[in-house]
Amino acid sequence: MHRTAVINVVGLTQSLIGAHTPNIAQFAAKNSVSSIVPAFPAVTCTAQSNYLTGTTPSQHGIVGNGWYNRELAEVQFWKQSNHLVHGKKIWDDLRERDPQFTCAKLFWWYNMYSSADYSITPRPSYPADGRKVFDIYTHPYSIREEIKRELGEFPFPTFWGPAAGIETPQGKADAVSKWIAESAKWIENKYAPTLNLIYLPHLDYNLQRLGPNDARIAKDLNQIDAIVGDLLQFFAKRSVQVVLLSEYGIVEVDTPIHLNRLFRDQGWLTIKEELGLELLDYGASKVFAVADHQIAHIYINDKSVRNKVRTFLEKQTGIDTVLDDKEKVANGIAHERAGDLIAVAKERAWFTYYYWQDDVRAPDFARCVDIHRKPGYDPVELFLDPKIPAVKLKILWRLLQKKFGFRMLMDVIPLDATLVKGSHGRNNRVQDNPIFISRNIGSPDLLLSTQVFDAVKNVILT
Repeated sequence: MHRTAVINVVGLTQSLIGAHTPNIAQFAAKNSVSSIVPAFPAVTCTAQSNYLTGTTPSQHGIVGNGWYNRELAEVQFWKQSNHLVHGKKIWDDLRERDPQFTCAKLFWWYNMYSSADYSITPRPSYPADGRKVFDIYTHPYSIREEIKRELGEFPFPTFWGPAAGIETPQGKADAVSKWIAESAKWIENKYAPTLNLIYLPHLDYNLQRLGPNDARIAKDLNQIDAIVGDLLQFFAKRSVQVVLLSEYGIVEVDTPIHLNRLFRDQGWLTIKEELGLELLDYGASKVFAVADHQIAHIYINDKSVRNKVRTFLEKQTGIDTVLDDKEKVANGIAHERAGDLIAVAKERAWFTYYYWQDDVRAPDFARCVDIHRKPGYDPVELFLDPKIPAVKLKILWRLLQKKFGFRMLMDVIPLDATLVKGSHGRNNRVQDNPIFISRNIGSPDLLLSTQVFDAVKNVILT
């Protein structure tokens, strides 16, 4: 087996490779470049699961970054147990061929309790007093303290939220992708795994904030190119071959669609008041949407309105298609976790989770970075509320409150979905496809997302 590092540069497409990415461009010129037909939906958890199992959500069950748990009547996003991903993983397959095979999984999702040999993933701890303490989870456990001693604490506050991907006052690039790249070197030096899976999220942030055609993206391309170039040199010196790939391409958007507000107007949502604010009661609602970028799972508790719901969705101007049972089978997403219907946005549209009609009544978590409590993905978490005067002073005050042990709410996120300029999830134009770059082993010009599994294996075995 040829030792291999798979570097996942989130959001990278062929159209972004050029003058601002000299290292990546040089690597592409020397190797074979394939376009990947994206996973459906083209979101992180589904795409990675397609790559690592060689199957679709119909088999592995990862129908998005989150879904509605019908038994618990809860929407659950960004869970981390690898047991959620059904089927044999690429490292299991290769270990069966050679018991000496080892795999490191660095910040790819579903990274807890997997059968990979070495794992590192973000994982806060939640003491009983209500605090959230930033940290990482590792396997083996000993890695956690060892790597933090050598690399410093993982820069968790910049992994997601308004600070994600923002250049530091010292002019340094995204601290998270740099820390992950250094962790990949650390793992290589200490354990020399056969397969090293590395996740670099830097491009994801401003491509969503600004959109892919904004001139300011050039700086982000320069920054991620420098990080990738450093890794390419490092692995070349260690005789480790590299596969460079991405999960999806991000497209321009300007039309947020608030499905739950539309359902509320139809009388299908059940809203309960808690402490003067509104919460969506999933189990008591006839219909509700779980939004995930450009797709939304529509869960229907009252089956008598199913046809009415589909007809209603098909009339909405921002919706491209609505998938029912047959269409879900055709798209490889016929799984019990999926919505009864799945709405796909038009090219420049995307779905929010918003359900309140008056911002004064929005739940407290709406104005916070709170990826687990919201019933859908919320890219507005990448912004600070421009309506808050001296918002950074407010953040400082909140941090001081936290430091001195007071309860506080970091309520600095806006409720204006029009701020978001980039999204993904549906299959768009070919030039927006993710890419697969490796040494020439005969990979076709166009790969299905499920074929990435065999393409990576072939690089290792050929």
